[in-house]
Parts: sequence; C-alpha cells; structure tokens
Amino acid sequence: MQTERIPGKRERMRPQNTAVLPPKKRKKHGRLGRFFRRFSLVVLTLMILLTGDALLVLNLIFNGPSPTARGQLTMTLIEASATKWVPALFIGEQGVAEIRADMDTGLTDNLTDSGTVIINRAAQAENEWAAYPDGIRIAEVRGRTYNAKVMLVRDPSQVYMGISTHNGFTTDVPGKRLTAAMEDEGAIAGINGGAFNDDGTAGAYVGSLPAGLVYSEGKCVWTSGKPSETSGFAGFTEDNVLLVSTENLSQAQAESLHIRDGCCFGPVLIMNGEINMEAYNKISGLNPRTAIGQKADGTVIFVCIDGRQPSSMGGEYKDIIDIMVEYGAVNACNMDGGSSTVMMYRDNEGRYGDKGTVRIMNSYSLLQSEPRKMPDFWMVRPGEKEDVSR
Repeated sequence: MQTERIPGKRERMRPQNTAVLPPKKRKKHGRLGRFFRRFSLVVLTLMILLTGDALLVLNLIFNGPSPTARGQLTMTLIEASATKWVPALFIGEQGVAEIRADMDTGLTDNLTDSGTVIINRAAQAENEWAAYPDGIRIAEVRGRTYNAKVMLVRDPSQVYMGISTHNGFTTDVPGKRLTAAMEDEGAIAGINGGAFNDDGTAGAYVGSLPAGLVYSEGKCVWTSGKPSETSGFAGFTEDNVLLVSTENLSQAQAESLHIRDGCCFGPVLIMNGEINMEAYNKISGLNPRTAIGQKADGTVIFVCIDGRQPSSMGGEYKDIIDIMVEYGAVNACNMDGGSSTVMMYRDNEGRYGDKGTVRIMNSYSLLQSEPRKMPDFWMVRPGEKEDVSR
C-alpha cells in the first residue's frame, strides 16, 4: 500500500492494481416486477372504485323512493346463499324480515285432491308422443327476463326421487352432482330436488343433508333437519299422482297419503287447478328457478329457468306459474333454485347430437363450472318403449 498525497485533501489509502468494475446492468426481472406492481395497483384501484360505485347504487335502490325496486333487489339477493347477508347491511334485519314476511298461500285448500289427476293414456293425444319413443319432450320458453327449459314426462310412474347415498345421509358423505347421479342411477332425465343444508360457505358438507321429509322409492329416507324457509311439500303417491302441500308433511302424514317419492320445498304454485295468487303477485326476485308439476292426464312437467346471466337474469314465481299454466299443470310446486337449478337428459334418440350422450339442457350460473352437489334429485328411469298410439 502506498500513500498518495493530493493537495488540499487528506491522505488516503488506495490499493495498487485495483480492477475497475463495469457498471451493473439492470436486471430484466426488475422491470417486470415494477410492471406487475403498477398493474396490480391499477387493478386494485379499479376494484375499489367499482366496489364504491356498486355500494352507492345499492344504497340508492335500498333506500330510494321505490318499494318495488327495494323488494325486488332484496328478494333476488336473499334467495342466493352467497349474497343473502347483503340487504341487511342497508335496511337492517327488521327491514328484510318485513319484505320477506311469510305469505298467506291464498289457496282454498292446503293439500291436493288426488281426483284432479287421472292417469289415462287415452287422454293423451295420439300424435303428441309419436315422435318421442322415450316418453320425454323438451321445449324452450323465453320470457321478458329469462330463458327456460320445459321437460314433459309422459309416464309419471317413471319419475322418482334419486338420492346421493343409500347408506344414510351424513355430513361425512358429500352430496352428488346430478351429472354423477345420472350415471349411477342409469336415469334418462333429471332435475334438482328439494331443500338441503347450505350455510352459504364452500364447506364439503354443503349439499350432504336434506332439509325436511324425503321419500325415495317407497321408503322414508330422511325426516330430520330444518325445512326450507318457504314451507311446502311435493310427492308422488303409489298411484302416481303428484300431491302438493302448503305445509311440510310429517312421516305419519306421508304414510297415510301413500307417498312413494317426495321432498320439501315451496311455495306451492298451483293446487287443484287453482293458482296461488299470493305467490303470483309477491315480489320474489329474479333468479334461476326449478319447479315440478303435473297435468290432468298424468304427464309430469319439469321447468328450469336460467338466471344470473346477461342473456337470462332469472324469473319470479309468477313467471314459473305462467309456464305451468301454459302447459296445463293442475298441481305444481316450486323446488330449490338458484345455483342448484339444473336439467339433464340422456339423448338416446340423438335429437341433440350423438346418441346416448347425457346433456345439460339448461344454462346454469356463469360462476359455476359444474352442477352443485345435492342430496336428492327428481329423476326419470327408463321405461319400456310402447305403442304411443294406444
């Protein structure tokens, strides 16, 4: 080491033969990191702004001058598990309770008169089923705010309640998706069924337990659990007549009525040919909906209304009642809806593509990649092909 003297400066030590390092180059990942940080900041800012705008709009509707708009939005949100808590933030629990107050059914009776349905093949038009040897017809209905699929099942004896497990319902055994149930049961058609345990979370137990009475193929398979907040029951008797009740039946009542397949949900939409005007006129929200009904000649009607999509916001009770009336239902009951709504068909006739393919006929929520897990389903077993002209 040598000491170098610099006039006017303190002496400093400098090592000899010290290499001069070239300037460091900026790493490419540093630029990418800055880009992603800035991009994330922009996205976060936009999300905050959009959330703020959404809250302002919601507050305007909930606390605005229109009771109809307030009721429509409240019912739309509380009928969905993921958003049922939102209205209370703006109008409080009491306000929500007032809007969703239990309705008087507005029906003369509280249970179907089985005499309104007569299973009579001769009553069915000869040409109506000639092109449908599997006994299933599917149609599409378009309304002001919805698209819907309607399935007609000629023989009610083929309709039954499929269940996710035959070893007893438990939270340790998850429910099934209708796609899996169709394969396991070998069914030719199906829709979602009744009420089930759903606390709005993504827990594995959601969809494992029914709520209220469930009968499947002549056996009572479930009696426990809190029924749906909307009371009602729909079930087929041993004579293949669909009975609907404004109340959740007990096992003793079901046995006295000779119920073979059924589940709890509601409200009842049509009973003994009479429309439930309370349900028809009530603000019920725009959502996906499912219902089951029966014509006077025994034909079973499944209806699934799509919702929560740009092309189909959803339907109200009055929309599903209108469809049931159009297709001649004398008894009909609302089933579980929302993200549960699904209709499937085994296309053995090749009407929609390759023969034998199981197809989802409706368009469920854009937020779902597949149907929900559920404990029970309305299903259609294969029937013997018959001469439909007899």
